[in-house]
Amino acid sequence: MLVLRHIFIFVYEVIRQMARFTPTKEDHMAAKYVLKLAEEERQYLSEIAKGRRGKQAIAQWKVTRAKALLKCDQGELGPAWGDRHIADALDVTERSIQNWRKRAVLDGPETALVRKLRSAPPVTPKVDGRVEAHLTKLACSTPPKGRNRWTLRLLAEKVVELELVDSLSHETVRRTLKKNALKPWRKSMWCIPSEHDGAFVARMEHVLEVYARSYDARFPVVCMDEQPFQLLSEARSPVPLGAGRGRAVDYEYVREGTCTVWMFVEPLGCWRDVRVTSRRTALAWAQRIRALVDAPRYADAERITLVCDNLNTHDFGSLYTAFAPVEAKRTMDRLEMVFTPKHGSWLNIAESELSVLTRQSLADRLGSESAVEDRVMPWTQERNRKQIGVDWQFTTQDARTKLKRLYPKIET
Repeated sequence: MLVLRHIFIFVYEVIRQMARFTPTKEDHMAAKYVLKLAEEERQYLSEIAKGRRGKQAIAQWKVTRAKALLKCDQGELGPAWGDRHIADALDVTERSIQNWRKRAVLDGPETALVRKLRSAPPVTPKVDGRVEAHLTKLACSTPPKGRNRWTLRLLAEKVVELELVDSLSHETVRRTLKKNALKPWRKSMWCIPSEHDGAFVARMEHVLEVYARSYDARFPVVCMDEQPFQLLSEARSPVPLGAGRGRAVDYEYVREGTCTVWMFVEPLGCWRDVRVTSRRTALAWAQRIRALVDAPRYADAERITLVCDNLNTHDFGSLYTAFAPVEAKRTMDRLEMVFTPKHGSWLNIAESELSVLTRQSLADRLGSESAVEDRVMPWTQERNRKQIGVDWQFTTQDARTKLKRLYPKIET
């Protein structure tokens, strides 16, 4: 009797729940769009669900959709899963399952594996083509009086002032300028003539011809350049902030004068020599040139090709000012001078090497020549030990193509 009573209660509850059940919109959709896959479609989706077709990887969102459609199939493999069970198993929403099944039933399973492109953005963008054109024109124009450059906020304010839009954030301006590869807050300096210049291209091609020579120990090519360095000492001792956190430096400093850093670099020989002197004069240049000629490295060299910029102290006359005529003539005969053109110091490899030295070793405050020497000597020795060379890529043919406007036009 007890068993019959439990059976009666169970049947009663089932009938009561069925009587209270009312179909939902999702149930109507599941009943309306019944997916029955053909064998070819089932095999195609099974391959996608594996995540790889041959050697080609499949995007994860496609894999998820293929698995969902396989579980919605009411074909030969048996009854389909419920939408809620599929959503829980694949970690998606029930609405997504219903949309994928509807597309598969109406247009085929392949269409459900293609993402629909949005016909229009959900929110109308403030910066349309007209506003973008005005913004680009502003960013390329002269900044307003009292400003040396445009800023993002200044551009946003100007666009609103011109009544192009009601309001505009600086972040929207940044994205718009980035899309058009514009960065008005940056300053780039590249010294080349503004129009054709025969003297410039003549010296440029001479330098490029020298760089194109193959390595020859009897005729080495050495580039030289020098730069002033301001000596600054700390007014107060820096305070360490802890491991990996650097140190706190006071903005106040003490001026200790200047010194000159001399760079000699042999691009193909993977060698450089850096020296520090108190002054940059004709006598100092002559001393450094004689030291180069008498260096043991070039004892067997017949002639050294020296590439340098056209500074007034870089002249053989400086040798005669510093030394006796016999010594000056001996030093001069060992050299072949090649000068970079005016506004063409970027052709000097020594200038690039000085830039590397400054960034890596001379970026902070140093208060004496000895402190500067303590920085440059280990840097020089390390780069020489590692045989770090220079791979110059700019050729004469590149110059005639990319800098064609600098060459004089010859009328025929």
